Amino acid sequence: MFDRIRKAGARLFGARRTPSPAGPGGSRPAAGKGSAAKRPHNLFEAAAVYVSARAEDDQDRLDEAAGWVSPEALSFGVNELACRAVVALARERAESPTTVARALLGLPTV
Repeated sequence: MFDRIRKAGARLFGARRTPSPAGPGGSRPAAGKGSAAKRPHNLFEAAAVYVSARAEDDQDRLDEAAGWVSPEALSFGVNELACRAVVALARERAESPTTVARALLGLPTV
């Protein structure tokens, strides 16, 4: 089941990439030393930078990451990052995702 969700998400994420600086139909930067900085960012990159900037209280990086993708895509990426983090911590701790999520939020266990 999760494999189907992952594949559907991969198709969605590919469609949500921001346009290249050259615009649609324009030429993409040539592969080389500085091309990584010029390529469009996807929502996972934006979410990772956004969340880490929030954790480090870095407003400049926060604003930069927020400009890479639409607000809706950023929200989706942050949500996906949160879900993956909870699942990873739950596996690491051998606890349920519900228990881990409630502990992270400081809520009492059910």
